[in-house]
Amino acid sequence: MATLHSAPRFTLIEGLKATLSQALGEHLIEAHEEHGELLLRVKRESIADALKLLRDDHGYQQMMEIAGADYPSRSERFEVVYMLLSLTKNNRIMVKCTASEDTPVPTVTGLWPNAGWLEREVFDMYGVLFDGNTDLRRILTDYGFEGHPFRKDFPLTGYVELRYSEDEKRVVYEPVELAQDLRQFDFMSPWEGADYVLPGDEKADKPPVDEPKTTEKPSETGAGKKADDKAADKVSAGAPAEEDGGTDAPPPEPTEDQPDRKARKGKATDTAKATQPKKAPAAKKKAAPAKRSTAKKKKGE
Repeated sequence: MATLHSAPRFTLIEGLKATLSQALGEHLIEAHEEHGELLLRVKRESIADALKLLRDDHGYQQMMEIAGADYPSRSERFEVVYMLLSLTKNNRIMVKCTASEDTPVPTVTGLWPNAGWLEREVFDMYGVLFDGNTDLRRILTDYGFEGHPFRKDFPLTGYVELRYSEDEKRVVYEPVELAQDLRQFDFMSPWEGADYVLPGDEKADKPPVDEPKTTEKPSETGAGKKADDKAADKVSAGAPAEEDGGTDAPPPEPTEDQPDRKARKGKATDTAKATQPKKAPAAKKKAAPAKRSTAKKKKGE
């Protein structure tokens, strides 16, 4: 018997865009569908009000994730992405807002307490500031870390490196020193080929072959009739492995001069007993004391 649930399996995305766009009103900048999900772009100063409206009036109860993205060519280079989940509708949506290095985003820790940790991660990795977060500090990098690793202009090697100093008996920070210069890569199609010669390729510089060599005539094979006649002969003919000894063949001669073993005398009847594990010796029983005669001799006997 099928079980009916009050919540549907999933919410159809058709019509959801118009419904939420009308509900957000002036907070909304743009709404479109992307990869089968609804994406809403709202004003930065209205992000808390927009998320509160989606949580209270449209059933998006859970804040699943807050992520960041960096686009250095834009005037507001950062994007803050909020992923919301509705348990009653079984549906996810994404809400985005933009920010720059000096324009803080309103915090949503008053709506979801777990947003405090997520905002700290975006601040640590991208440097986005969140206005109202009372515990905005690094969460993944070290206390004295410089810069924000997920920015596009952050160097791959970082600015400083840390190691344990045996002389000072502590961890020390030092500027990054590369052992060799970074290689320069050519991001061109490998089918076009490079305009320079790689080390070692100069040895393979040979003139192209105008006419490929063919063997249309038997004389061009390099072997001749004599070699062709012997091609069917076995090279291993006459080897011991090729000879068939048959049933009447004498046994092979021994390779060692070893005396024969003497024949066993009798039968090995005690083999089964010899392979059994030894048992602990049984405790010896003490001899019972001799019974004393309880009969008393009569007086005078």
